[in-house]
Amino acid sequence: MRRLTAKEEQVMGFFWEKGPLFVKEMLEFYPNPKPHFNTVSTVVRGLEERGFVGHKAYGKTYQYYALISRDDYRKGTLRGVISKYFDNSYLSAVSSLVQEEDISLDELKQLIKQVEEGK
Repeated sequence: MRRLTAKEEQVMGFFWEKGPLFVKEMLEFYPNPKPHFNTVSTVVRGLEERGFVGHKAYGKTYQYYALISRDDYRKGTLRGVISKYFDNSYLSAVSSLVQEEDISLDELKQLIKQVEEGK
């Protein structure tokens, strides 16, 4: 799965949090200064071309919606990182987190317990 740019992730976040939206509605969620309508529309159309969003037509306007869930995107992105940087080894990735102290030994034990319990 191809990774999203920061702007694309922001737009997808709106869909994941709010559900189907018109581009005009999305503008309300941006902080000031808000991007131009055409800028957001271009990002949304690009996401649609790549299969991340779909649309439903209402006359001449479109309501867009996510085709990929946040969880599916997260999993695909993680798989890509593991593949690219850790030779497809989840063990190497976790080992790296432990060595860099990004995850404590207690957190690792808790993770192992959750996996063993089937969570």
